[in-house]
Amino acid sequence: MSMEWVEACGTDDIETEDVIRFDHGDRTFAIYRTEQGQFYASDGFCTHEKVHLSKGLVIGSVIECPKHNGRFDIPTGAAKRAPVCVNLQTYPVKIEGQRVFIQI
Repeated sequence: MSMEWVEACGTDDIETEDVIRFDHGDRTFAIYRTEQGQFYASDGFCTHEKVHLSKGLVIGSVIECPKHNGRFDIPTGAAKRAPVCVNLQTYPVKIEGQRVFIQI
């Protein structure tokens, strides 16, 4: 399966230390902006109970799921706090001008 760069949002669409939902085809992603202003992307659902991570809380470089407060490391997708134990799939991000692209 070939990877493609898809425009997800504008850089101004996400506040610093926040997350938004991005749907593409039949898939849902989460686009993050950390406290350092860096952008990241991952699957949009928690690996525990398929809750939208876009409703979660970004704390530094960690996303906390809104349902059971499981946490993932945003840059790597690593599961950081129970009940999540399956890592989150992450995707490459690039910024061109004021647009955010993810590679899927």
